[in-house]
Formats: sequence, C-alpha cells, structure tokens
Amino acid sequence: MSELTLEQVAEARGLYAPRVTWVHHWTPDLFSFRVERPQSFRFVSGEFVMIGLAQPDGKPLLRAYSIASPSWEEHLEFFSVKVQEGALTSRLQHLEVGDRILLGRKPTGTLVLDALEPGERLIMVGTGTGLAPFLSVLRDPETHERFGHIVVSHTVRQAEELAYRTFLEEEIRSDEIFGELLKDRFTYYPSVTRGEFHRKGRITDRIREGLFRQDLGLGIEARQTSRFMICGSIAFNKEMVEILTGWGLTEGTQSNPGQFVVERAFVG
Repeated sequence: MSELTLEQVAEARGLYAPRVTWVHHWTPDLFSFRVERPQSFRFVSGEFVMIGLAQPDGKPLLRAYSIASPSWEEHLEFFSVKVQEGALTSRLQHLEVGDRILLGRKPTGTLVLDALEPGERLIMVGTGTGLAPFLSVLRDPETHERFGHIVVSHTVRQAEELAYRTFLEEEIRSDEIFGELLKDRFTYYPSVTRGEFHRKGRITDRIREGLFRQDLGLGIEARQTSRFMICGSIAFNKEMVEILTGWGLTEGTQSNPGQFVVERAFVG
C-alpha cells in the first residue's frame, strides 16, 4: 500500500492540513512558523491547539502548541523549541514554506481573559516558548478594554533567546492599531539567567525579592489589583503558583474567574 499523503491523513483523522507560509529561525534551538488559517477554524486568544505531522504508518504525531497569533489574524503562528531527539520537533524544525502540517480542530486552554476577574493591570509572566500565548493575548483588543496596563515578562537563559524582542520593544509600538492602544500602557520586561544582560536572574527570584515590582514602579498593594497569566516549564509554573497563592490570590477558570491563570497543558 502506498504511503498516505498528509492531506489524506488529515481527512481520515478529522484534522486540517494547512500549508506553511513563513518560517523564521531565531537561534539554533528556537524557531517560529505560520500556516494558513482554515476558514472554519475559530479560537480565543491565548488558547492552544494540537499540531503535528504524520508518522510513516499514517498515524498523526501531535503535540499541544499555544497559538502565538491573535484570534483575528488570518494566519496561525507557532513558536517552538528544536529538540534534536524529539519525536516531533526533530522533524518540525525542517519545515519549509509550502509544506503542510496537521492541525487539530478543537483549540482549548486556560490562558483566556474570561478566566480572570477585572483588575487594573494584566501581568503575563513566561519563560522560553511560554511567551507564545502572550503574543496572542497582547494583540487582542479585548485585553486593552479590560486592563489599564499590560506587562509581558519573558525570561530565557541567554539574551539571543529573547525571540520577538524587536517586535515587543519597537514594532508593536508603530503598529497602526496597537501602537495607539499601547502608548504608555505597555511594558515589555525581558530578563536572562545566564550571560550578559541589563536585567539578570530568575524571574521568580526577582518577584520574591521585590525587584520586579520596583522595576515596574508598583507598590506592594498592586498584588491585589493585578491579574496574572503564567506559562513556562512545569517547575516554573509550580513556583509561580506558590508565589501567587502565598499572596492570597486564587487561580481562575472560565466558570469561576480568579486573580491568576496557568497554562497546565502546554509546557514551554
């Protein structure tokens, strides 16, 4: 029997098979790519979806990936690590424009605005590729309607791993829509744990020591008026939850909104 095409695998499994339209390699270990957005595909900014490729036997190999593009965008963008021995990313990293991937039909996730109570500011704290859902939420008009100030904190090991840095520092501020919305209402807060950089150290340490709050010009009372989104490694997520619950904050869901949310299915 001849090997099934990706389109045939997608049709048999109830998946989409969109084409890749753009690929960008940030470092030897990090890359982003975009695919066509199927006309019937709907999602909420901050959600993730299953994506992947077909195995030789025709079975899909899928993993959860946060969508980095906002819900109104015409394409779907993803931010990924390259794991050379990884079952999926060892192949995914070689994507080229025109290739196809498998895309699930049911996006989901906890990093959505409806899971948060109203607050003065939204603080999104991520490590590594955990930045992805925040890129989506940041560019959702509803985010700017709900919060007076927005902070995106991104921590990596080395400065060159600060993917999207130019976009967050410069490009978004000149955007014809979001440049006007953001003005002095947006703070990008990059930090690194190794190598030379103007802001060093683990973000959890900076938060515990009060440096994060001081850098943002916030008093200790801001803990109660801020809302948080957390996305990173399992250990990072756990540590952040310990910090936030220690402040007396509660985790929210769409049925019972709280002061913070954590992406428990996606690990960056």
